[in-house]
Amino acid sequence: MAKIQAEKVLGAKKTAKRRVPFVVKGIEARLIAVTGDFTGWSAEGIRLDRGGNGEWQGTLQLDPGDHEYRLLVDGAWRDHAEAGRRVPNSFGSENCVLTVV
Repeated sequence: MAKIQAEKVLGAKKTAKRRVPFVVKGIEARLIAVTGDFTGWSAEGIRLDRGGNGEWQGTLQLDPGDHEYRLLVDGAWRDHAEAGRRVPNSFGSENCVLTVV
């Protein structure tokens, strides 16, 4: 019985989400959102705020690990030019990968 209880306690351990600054540069748009496995690929995504110098900014709350994502720019799927890593997706294009430590 003690072994089962110990496994339940250990299994319940959660990793703390990290606040991850997210910036998109050089895209003219009315609305930019980031969406990915961390939003269930929702069409709303997480909206970014337009900065004064042509940058769009936001803060993501993410668990540690790799997260696949894409940008939604005025409703159209786009790549994130600053993404350091990409992986093929099932639509014949690529998803960007963001690694949170």
